[in-house]
Amino acid sequence: MLNYPQFDPVIFRLGPIQPRWYGFMYLCGFLYTFRLLKKHSRWMGLDSPEKADSILATLVLSLIVTARLVYVIFYNLPGTLEGPWWEVFAIWHGGLAFHGGLLGVVLGAIYVSKKYKIKWQRLTDVLALATPVGLGLGRIANFINGELWGRPSDVPWAMIFPGAGPLPRHPSQIYEALLEGVVLFVLLRLVWRRKPKVGVTSASFLLFYAAFRISMEFFREPDVQVGFLFWGITMGQLLSFTMVAYGSFLMWQSLTRGEAFDATLHGGKAKKR
Repeated sequence: MLNYPQFDPVIFRLGPIQPRWYGFMYLCGFLYTFRLLKKHSRWMGLDSPEKADSILATLVLSLIVTARLVYVIFYNLPGTLEGPWWEVFAIWHGGLAFHGGLLGVVLGAIYVSKKYKIKWQRLTDVLALATPVGLGLGRIANFINGELWGRPSDVPWAMIFPGAGPLPRHPSQIYEALLEGVVLFVLLRLVWRRKPKVGVTSASFLLFYAAFRISMEFFREPDVQVGFLFWGITMGQLLSFTMVAYGSFLMWQSLTRGEAFDATLHGGKAKKR
């Protein structure tokens, strides 16, 4: 058994200014996404890289709103309803669901693609490339905060987390940081380098992430207010199965009817292959 290192969730304190690691990790993920949006702006059909900032702002807003709503509805509806009405918006207390954030990004991407007349699936391909960075950093922040710990275990690297009881547990946040962050990043980069048809990178993200999340849920302790659903399935697994279904459809559609990858394309129609 390893000792859980006692981290301070606050990076530094300067009077009322107390930035936290969790928010800092999110910021780093957003900045990396902004970098990729600017880098691939021409490939997406964006007439000016400077518009990447407004695109990112829209995506971040839609991500936060839907991530919170999905958490409240699927993970903590009774607890939220028992509190004051403004608790629905209290994201500073924690409670952002990844699957909700993904839904928000999809909806936001549809909106900005219509607004700026860019290819929706080209935009989602770029966002798919960027997402593992935010995911990996977010899981590290979960570990620093001592939250979303794993199930009880007797493996040599198990830890006793503050607030999780006396039993040593899997450091599942680290498992997820490696799989959903590092491994997923490498896999998507390998897919991208092959210059697949448009949409294949997005579909690969959905399928890889769903597979990793479903497997990691066997090591992660379910949310106490939700527990197990049926047949030992967790809410995270159930929502991930929907990603498998949509990712499979998107992969089929992209491979059979998708447009060819063309790094020089700037608007217009791409040739099929």
